[in-house]
Amino acid sequence: MQGLLDPAILFFVFGIAAGLIKSNLEIPAPITRFLSLYLLMALGLKGGFALAESGLTREVSLGLGIAVALAVLVPLLGYLLLRRLLDGFNAAALAATYGSVSAVTFITAVQYLDQRGIGFGGHMAAAMALMESPAIILAVLLANHARQKQRAAAQAAPLGRILHESLTDGAQLLLLGAMVVGLLSGDAGETAMKPFATDLFKGMLSFFLLDMGLQAARHMGELRGKSPWLAVYAIGGPLLHAALALLLCRLAGLGAGDTALLMVLAASASYIAVPAVIRHAIPEANPTLYFGMSLGLTFPFNILLGIPLYVWVAQRFAG
Repeated sequence: MQGLLDPAILFFVFGIAAGLIKSNLEIPAPITRFLSLYLLMALGLKGGFALAESGLTREVSLGLGIAVALAVLVPLLGYLLLRRLLDGFNAAALAATYGSVSAVTFITAVQYLDQRGIGFGGHMAAAMALMESPAIILAVLLANHARQKQRAAAQAAPLGRILHESLTDGAQLLLLGAMVVGLLSGDAGETAMKPFATDLFKGMLSFFLLDMGLQAARHMGELRGKSPWLAVYAIGGPLLHAALALLLCRLAGLGAGDTALLMVLAASASYIAVPAVIRHAIPEANPTLYFGMSLGLTFPFNILLGIPLYVWVAQRFAG
């Protein structure tokens, strides 16, 4: 309950309430874009500073390896399950959405851990970046296979272009670039950037979550008339993905903080980067499904209930 009283979470709830009552409250798109880039830059810097202090250890290597494994396993398992409910194109699009990650969910979890004094590795920001692209690539391959089965191979999305878009996405590059800056500048850089990367972070996150609450409320009704099993997957899928992450982390002996963040990453669903690529790569898929499920159901669940649950479970069972 204490987690729900955090100002950033309360602003998210306020945004949902404002959206549900059809308020005309709106955050201009350029400001939302700026806030998103700021949060990624600040997160990258924090990760780089932490990596400069810890170095490349066995635990860092294990954490990054588990992140890559989850980035492959989650979309494949999701596709096999969703294929029972949907056609190949929609199943592939949703597998990509749930196989990739939500940076805002991750950043909120980082703030949650910081407030409770739970330690975690700075390399987790790198883990998030590594988990963003594999699901997109797998989804495009699955969609191309579906097109070939329909004898429409000529319409197959060019994999080279999709790879380029996935690996050179501006937000992802900013995250990694900021991490490199933090790694190279070390303690001196951390002191110089503290007012920017630390002092402003909470307020910026609160403002951004207000907008996310507004967006979530406006996407909640998009699943009306769809199979109720899709709503079940939007909540149950992330819980299963988090359980898979917990199992891998426990086998590797990772600490509670890193385990919690990998659980959050596995449980999150992309609603920005992946939909932007999938809309062009798999035009046959219905955007209402992957937007409505990820932003209307999964994102609010993770922000309000999922993060406290994953952290509690990680503290109880990790390491």
